[in-house]
Amino acid sequence: MRVLVTGGAGYIGSVVSAELLRAGQEVVVVDDLSTGHADAVPPGAQFHQLSIAELDPVIGDWGIDGVIHFAARSLVGESVADPAGYWRNNVVGTVALLDTLRAHAIDRIVVSSSAAAYGEPDRQPITEDAPTRPTSAYGATKLAIDLALTDYARAYGSTAVSLRYFNVAGALAVGDGGWLGERHATETHLVPNALRAAAGDGPKLQLFGTDYPTPDGTCVRDYIHVVDLAAAHQAALAVQTPGVHNVVNLGSGSGYSVRQVLDTVAEVTERPVPVDEVARRPGDPAVLVAANERAGELLGWEPSRDLRSMVADAWGCYQRYA
Repeated sequence: MRVLVTGGAGYIGSVVSAELLRAGQEVVVVDDLSTGHADAVPPGAQFHQLSIAELDPVIGDWGIDGVIHFAARSLVGESVADPAGYWRNNVVGTVALLDTLRAHAIDRIVVSSSAAAYGEPDRQPITEDAPTRPTSAYGATKLAIDLALTDYARAYGSTAVSLRYFNVAGALAVGDGGWLGERHATETHLVPNALRAAAGDGPKLQLFGTDYPTPDGTCVRDYIHVVDLAAAHQAALAVQTPGVHNVVNLGSGSGYSVRQVLDTVAEVTERPVPVDEVARRPGDPAVLVAANERAGELLGWEPSRDLRSMVADAWGCYQRYA
């Protein structure tokens, strides 16, 4: 199979591209490098520095069999401040991509969606039939894309899978001491920020809320290793349900608290994580955990790597690029 990966120079896209190549697939990466890194595109992938709006004149020459779509803006706070940019980039851009694929008879797409589409669910773990009430423009754009995929699949007979995942961590070791991992200009994720604080390369980590109704008083979140995530995307490419858009949560079915993450970072790095305990952030639920039964049934997928593996790999990547 020849797979187009949009946003393949980013964190998750680069790991998925590398794992597709390792599995013997041909990979074409498209990325405008607004947030990605050209050196993250794995050797063996064909790379084009383009936006997804620029694909129509060229994609017909690439022999694409399926698409994995990551290209999107993804900062929740930024989306609240600049919703227009998010709707234009994420939704308008994706619809343009869908129209391009339809014009060139490419009828299989896997989309990187998000648990942000659910907002603040009433029940845990979160199932795919939970109400969708996004609390940010980012989450709203992901939901809008999923709604568009449902309509396009039904009307035009395409196969579409949206993977809604929660917190991704870890990295992939490649080549001679190289890593594919998180290198965001604006880092909002707990694990890399905790690693930076432990390494003494930044300020103390802010711990938002210690009085939640959880075993240790801190928020509980679902984490997946990026390599497990890549396996789910590969499995989703094999789904053949013309006319159907499947929505699948990717999660562990359990979760880790913020304190558990910080303890694991301290164990892996052998350094304490300096912390400032501050008040809760508005809108932060106590627990967000994904049910993963549908992922098992449709994709034959379940995560295999634990929190320590995620942190250890992320630490290896951090040391390489810090």
